[in-house]
Amino acid sequence: MKKDKNYLDDLVEYINKNVKKGYTVESLKWALVKQGHSKLEVEKAIKFVENQLASKAPVLETKPEIKYEVMPNVEPEKKSFWKRIFGK
Repeated sequence: MKKDKNYLDDLVEYINKNVKKGYTVESLKWALVKQGHSKLEVEKAIKFVENQLASKAPVLETKPEIKYEVMPNVEPEKKSFWKRIFGK
């Protein structure tokens, strides 16, 4: 495959576009390798994309607070067999 100056940029753009569509990075990696792209070049492009996405991710300043609430143990009224059948 002929590699020009924009080869890595084209791979990065392709991966970015398809990750946004919902494809997994692993499936894109193997699809590109099967199409004849160098595995090393594809992995370089994936690392670049992952670094881009990591830099855009929000950083949490505080830990999320988990609140627990104890619920009262309420059991439904048990009806006898005949009350369930005849609805009384």
